[in-house]
Amino acid sequence: MPVPTTVKSKKPPGAGLKVAKPASKKKDEEEGVDQGDGWDEWAQGKALIKPPDQLELTEEELKEEFTKILTANNPHAPQNIARYSFKERSYKPISSVDQMAVHFVLEGNLIHVDSEEARRQRARQDQTDEKPAAEAEAEPDEEIPENPVIEETSEIVDAAAAEDAEEAEVLGEEERPDSVEAQIGKKEQKVTNQFNFSERASQTLNNPLRERSCQTEPPPRCNFSATANQWVIYDAYLEELEKQEKNKDKQKTFSAKKEEDKLKKNKMVTETQSDDVTKVVKVVKIFERMVNQNTFDDIAQDFKYFEDASDEFREQEGTLLPLWKFQYDKAKRLSVTALCWNKSYQDLFAVGMGSYDFSKQGHGMLLLYTLKNSTCPEFVYPTSSGIMCLHIHDRLSHLVAVGFYDGCVAVFDLKAEEGGAAQPAFKSTAKAGKHTDPVWQVRWQNDDMDNNHNFYSISSDGRVVSWTLIKNELVFSDVIKLSLEGALPECLEVVEQPSVACGTSFDFHPKIDFLFLVGTEEGKIHKCSKAYSSQFLETYQAHNMAVDAVKWNQFHPKVFLSCSSDWTVKIWDHTIRTPMFTFDLNSAVGDVAWSPYSSTVFAAVTTDGKVHVFDLSINKYEAICQQPVVAKKKTKLTHIEFNPIHPIIVVGDDRGYVTCFKLSPNLRKKPKEKKGQEVPKGPEVEEAKMEKLLSLLREPDYNSV
Repeated sequence: MPVPTTVKSKKPPGAGLKVAKPASKKKDEEEGVDQGDGWDEWAQGKALIKPPDQLELTEEELKEEFTKILTANNPHAPQNIARYSFKERSYKPISSVDQMAVHFVLEGNLIHVDSEEARRQRARQDQTDEKPAAEAEAEPDEEIPENPVIEETSEIVDAAAAEDAEEAEVLGEEERPDSVEAQIGKKEQKVTNQFNFSERASQTLNNPLRERSCQTEPPPRCNFSATANQWVIYDAYLEELEKQEKNKDKQKTFSAKKEEDKLKKNKMVTETQSDDVTKVVKVVKIFERMVNQNTFDDIAQDFKYFEDASDEFREQEGTLLPLWKFQYDKAKRLSVTALCWNKSYQDLFAVGMGSYDFSKQGHGMLLLYTLKNSTCPEFVYPTSSGIMCLHIHDRLSHLVAVGFYDGCVAVFDLKAEEGGAAQPAFKSTAKAGKHTDPVWQVRWQNDDMDNNHNFYSISSDGRVVSWTLIKNELVFSDVIKLSLEGALPECLEVVEQPSVACGTSFDFHPKIDFLFLVGTEEGKIHKCSKAYSSQFLETYQAHNMAVDAVKWNQFHPKVFLSCSSDWTVKIWDHTIRTPMFTFDLNSAVGDVAWSPYSSTVFAAVTTDGKVHVFDLSINKYEAICQQPVVAKKKTKLTHIEFNPIHPIIVVGDDRGYVTCFKLSPNLRKKPKEKKGQEVPKGPEVEEAKMEKLLSLLREPDYNSV
């Protein structure tokens, strides 16, 4: 910034007076002032005369000082310049304005080296160099500069001297301000060098650049040489032609064989190609898994040992720790409609993608994720219809049964094509007993007497169907048909078509093979048997809305769990018609699941984005963990599943995301060990723990129904 300069000006007492009359010499002598010899001539006829328009000022006004501030700012420089800022997307004023004003510009008078004027200057310089040193010492003022000015300046000086001589003749020698000798002296003075600019500025010494270099081990090298002339190229072409001719001969010889041989060859070719592709895919998967394990190493290696220290200060409450989030870009607009863990490979689980919005049904997708790679699924199977349910075989982990929105059921074989084929190994058709409404549940069962694999399905059309895998087709048989009045026997001819009850869920007893439960859209739960398809064993008035899920307890043979969109979760004893426990979760319940490590622990998910974990042995009235895991207004939770080995759960939502959480120690409490005593473990202990709770609620008269 320019530094302001303060200039003070004071009016002199005799400002504006003219010289008219000199002062008295006598008076000056009396005061003791030595005036000099020329004082009389200077003071003669000179005196101060006051002009008539002189401003009359007082003594105070004369002594008054006026202060002015001088700055280097250009008064003509604009102060309101505004330019468009692309960063802020608006016009912004410019604070810095160029204040420099150019008052004078003089162009240089350099001449070309090869010009005639330069030759003259060099000739003069040579003449000055030839002068003897003595003459240079005697006449130092006449020394010629190293780089003399051009002749135009000398001509200008000669013309000025002639004009001065003419003025001297007119004015006289005494009145001339400068004499001819002075002009000559000026001409002979040393002129500033106009070409060597180093004389006008200071120079600094620059250090030489430092050399920087690095040395590495040279890469391995080898010398290769070969000669390639026309004959070598010609011989190579001949060899290639001979090979092609041999191949043609072989094709001619094999053309006479049957078509079966051709099919076999084609299969062999495709197998070799598929083998190469599968090898590449395996290598890529291994690299991808290694990269992801390095990225999420702290979670993958240590999630088994993560413990929430704050549980020590919470006696009966727990928390959920987020571990991984699984998502697939091509399934963003789909919802998670099914979850199932693999019993053989505990880190692998299947996800069914579809939609619960019946007005916007489209394609679906079957994804299989592993905890070792959370960025993308291990297997991807796109489907033409949305998937509504799935189940992985307990022993044959490569078989996955799937139910679709269009009523079809299918079986995918992961082992056959290594996840490369998009088509299922088995699929039902309209001719082979396909459902007419969406399939809501599928469950694998034990093999039949001929060791054929079979599974069951339930649909909104009221049919519970058994599917058997025989060779390359699915063979079906209806187990039971649901109606509002009861089960319909197949042999009975009914004149009027009864109203069909829509099945929504079912589950088979873990120990009694023929016993299973069926949940309906009317809110009822039917206890059925495979052997008696003509009637229900029992009917429970369970809920006011559709039963979303029904699950048997793995440890206690009499207990099962149900949930509904009427906001309730109920625990039942199948020998009693009324529920043993009822929990209101203040929102529609999407799914429930029993824990694999305790008979009294179960979890539920609600549409408000919360996960509820209950432990009946700790609290029989409310959940010991109610934690929101997604945004309440934007996302709804749909399904939940416990891992069979690790204390973790996976939760799916309607936006296609699957999140993995770990249960804190309070959510998986085990009986404390006493000194010198071993804690009893096993299914008998868990069954006794649940039976102890039920015995407190059973009435003495209720032995059985």
